[in-house]
Amino acid sequence: MNNSVSNTARLLWAALRALLVLTLVTGVIYPLAVTGVAQALFNNKANGSEIKADGKVVGSSLIGQQGYSLDYFQGRPANGLGTNSVNTQYKLILSGATNLAADSKVLVKQVEDAKAAVVKNNSTADYKVKPSQVPADAVTSSGSGLDPDISPAYAELQVHRVAERNHLSVGQVEKLVKEHTDSRTLGFIGEPTVNVLELNIALKSLVTKS
Repeated sequence: MNNSVSNTARLLWAALRALLVLTLVTGVIYPLAVTGVAQALFNNKANGSEIKADGKVVGSSLIGQQGYSLDYFQGRPANGLGTNSVNTQYKLILSGATNLAADSKVLVKQVEDAKAAVVKNNSTADYKVKPSQVPADAVTSSGSGLDPDISPAYAELQVHRVAERNHLSVGQVEKLVKEHTDSRTLGFIGEPTVNVLELNIALKSLVTKS
């Protein structure tokens, strides 16, 4: 009986020591080590890829924003978020796509309305946008509904409107787009993209200086 109690106590003490050691290693040392490496080598990414303007954090390069006036570049539609009453405009409570099938009448109507709006909003006195020029990302939301980027084609489509409304030359705005176009990852993965928030910050800075 005494041996049984003694063995049980020894096993419990061994288990407790293992628990304490593992808790220290996996719950304290490892998280601190990973956090330290991340802060030292990948500080910006580790802190949410924050974008600052005028010394203030105005967003993240990973998350899109809406609500820009037509003086600025527009991001992708957020139709996927609009189907949920909790999150209609990039409020980050949740993310998601429309989940509508390609032959959905609702989706077709959304795309048609979006294309008509893009053509109307981006046509200026000296530049008329044709429906065939409107790229897919201008009229469809992303899988998450929070895509921060647009294609160079969609950015270029907006150049004339942005230039006219901000009293800038088309060349100045085109230069901004080129400067903020990111090429394919490693030169062959994905497609070139333009981060809308970063582009609009640069645009605001240019307008202020003009």
